Amino acid sequence: MARSPSDGPRPDVLVVGGGIIGLGVAWRAAQRGLAVTVLDPAPGGGAARVAAGMLAPVTELQYGEEPLLRLGMASNERYAAFAAELTDATGLDTGYRRTGTLAVALDSDDREELRELHAFHGRLGLTSHWLTGRECRRLEPMLAPGVRGGLHVTDDHQVDGRRLATALVEACRRAGAVLHRERAAELLVDDGRATGVRLDGGEVLTAGQVVLAAGSYSHLLNGLPPGVLPAIRPVKGQVLRLHVPSAYRPFLARNVRAVVRGQHIYLVPRADGELVVGATTEEQGHDTTVTAGGVYELLRDAHELVPGITELPLVETGAGLRPGSPDNAPLLGPTALPGLVAATGHYRNGVLLTPVTADLVAAYLATGSVPELAEPFSPSRFHLKALA
Repeated sequence: MARSPSDGPRPDVLVVGGGIIGLGVAWRAAQRGLAVTVLDPAPGGGAARVAAGMLAPVTELQYGEEPLLRLGMASNERYAAFAAELTDATGLDTGYRRTGTLAVALDSDDREELRELHAFHGRLGLTSHWLTGRECRRLEPMLAPGVRGGLHVTDDHQVDGRRLATALVEACRRAGAVLHRERAAELLVDDGRATGVRLDGGEVLTAGQVVLAAGSYSHLLNGLPPGVLPAIRPVKGQVLRLHVPSAYRPFLARNVRAVVRGQHIYLVPRADGELVVGATTEEQGHDTTVTAGGVYELLRDAHELVPGITELPLVETGAGLRPGSPDNAPLLGPTALPGLVAATGHYRNGVLLTPVTADLVAAYLATGSVPELAEPFSPSRFHLKALA
């Protein structure tokens, strides 16, 4: 079946997936003068609708993730300008706030773990400040009296994923990108090159390059040759949204995170009184059911961290899917299949890495050269490791 004439001329770039990663790439590519079409039944949906939106490359750092740290810090450094540009282009607020993050310990074991992380930060030249329990409570009076100490990172901030997604949809529209509200059913490959997709309705769309930005569904696209992408696994995260009445504000002034009973928990306060509490980490396939157990565990751990939270109205529960790669780092740039470019596998850092992913992938689409910052995240790295 041929392309529908109503869809206009053949685009330079076809982006499969209209979450914030796909939209960011589309926006930046359109700004570079490329003709772009985004395929998604509901552009602006995806994991960002659930994510808390912490921009925390330093406090999220785990051992062995130094290349990912560099990428995350580069994106964090771009965020203020990225958010301001989006607002200027659309008139929409992204909820970007320079709040900082406080990571706290509730027992002696957690305190030692944070102490080790603080030393690790120092070895990497990162800025984090060790605080006593009393100093933590001075910054955040709602913290539990038993807090033993913490790390204050002034350059870890936040953005509202929902507002960001809405702004990116509008920015793409104003930049001339076409938002085609239908699902890609099959990747089309001709003579060893990706040439386009077949939609659910049977229509065929072709393009010079295809960008796969479909999150945890990326490697499941029909027609994708074996071995081109590793399996992208969905990692479920349940999240709660509470409301802080004006009489209780400021409840928290900055992002607060901790490890409670071995589980990571964070609280992200919005300027409008919303308080996001998350998130569970569950290997449950593509299930997005909100469970009583998940809600209970989040409230229980949040109450241990900030006892006053049980007085707040619970206004929403939700669950999303983080797209995890085998090494939990993103896939950025050209794949082993000519014409197919990856922008997926961001796991827990999708919101944080949106600006840098958009810049790096759009630069490749426009020039054919992989930016140096993207080189450690080549989609082919797993195949090369298997051959080593």
